[in-house]
Amino acid sequence: MNPRPRKLHFLRWLPKRLLTTRVPRAGRRLYLSFDDGPHPEFTPKVLDLLAAHGARASFFLVGARAERHPELVARIVADGHLLGNHSYDHPVFNRLAPAEQHAQVERTDKILAAFDGCDEHAFRPPSGVLTLALLADFARRGRSIAYWSFDSLDYRRLPAAELAEILRATPPSGGDIVLMHDDSDVTIALLETMLPEWREQGFALEALPQHEA
Repeated sequence: MNPRPRKLHFLRWLPKRLLTTRVPRAGRRLYLSFDDGPHPEFTPKVLDLLAAHGARASFFLVGARAERHPELVARIVADGHLLGNHSYDHPVFNRLAPAEQHAQVERTDKILAAFDGCDEHAFRPPSGVLTLALLADFARRGRSIAYWSFDSLDYRRLPAAELAEILRATPPSGGDIVLMHDDSDVTIALLETMLPEWREQGFALEALPQHEA
């Protein structure tokens, strides 16, 4: 397992105005991102840990879950984090028609707009699945897909101590967008270990800049 899988090396050749994998010239900054929430048990714990370490992050939310837990979305915004779009109900995009893919993005943008007033949000496709139809749609509308450059592997559900060793062996660098998920106790334990370590290494922990989102 590698926090920098091979496909990321290929994706970096796509136009940066279409697909963002990292933030250039970022200095000692890591851009934390969390997919698949909000989760009623784990998202509050993530928010508490971020606050304790003076960190900001981008939360790529599933629209249907945002509708079920509006109080959590409101807290994410109130705590100074960025809202991102992770589709309405987390389908596999390569099984959807182009019009259905577009509708997933548009529906979730409208839900999130009620919380932060933004008409459009950084979008990350479920499971990182990129389709030609999605890329063409975003290119036509001048929107960028927010991807990542450093995978925490927290969805593997391995013990957090084992994941931490993997991340230490291939550490992040400034400008990396870190992929995590706010839906399990594995992530909580991994954050408890890595947030202070990354801080000690001199990293600022931030949400994606608006122009990169």
